[in-house]
Amino acid sequence: MEIVLTIIHIFVCVFLILVVLLQSGRAADLAGAFGGGGSQTALGSRGAATLLSKATTVTAVLFMLTSLGLALLASRSGGSVLESTAIPAATAPATPGAEAAPAPTEGAAPDQPAATPSPDQP
Repeated sequence: MEIVLTIIHIFVCVFLILVVLLQSGRAADLAGAFGGGGSQTALGSRGAATLLSKATTVTAVLFMLTSLGLALLASRSGGSVLESTAIPAATAPATPGAEAAPAPTEGAAPDQPAATPSPDQP
């Protein structure tokens, strides 16, 4: 189902691009080229809807429906792509020349070196 909807979506996309590129702009008539007043109005008369404008509307609605359908199918497919990939455990990089520390002597604290006699002591 997803493959069929994807193929339909691609055809609708290509058709929508072609229909939009074939249309002429609103001010492309002769009066608009010389600064005619009819092309400057924001809510002026649009004229009759042409076949290309109707095709654009229908194709845009199909594009939105196929996009929504693909989004719904993708959300129900079961999780994220990031959840399906395994992340390797981080390992500490080995430092060159580092050797294992000698084991502490009995009775000494693990983070302090072994006690040495001080010069004050007899």
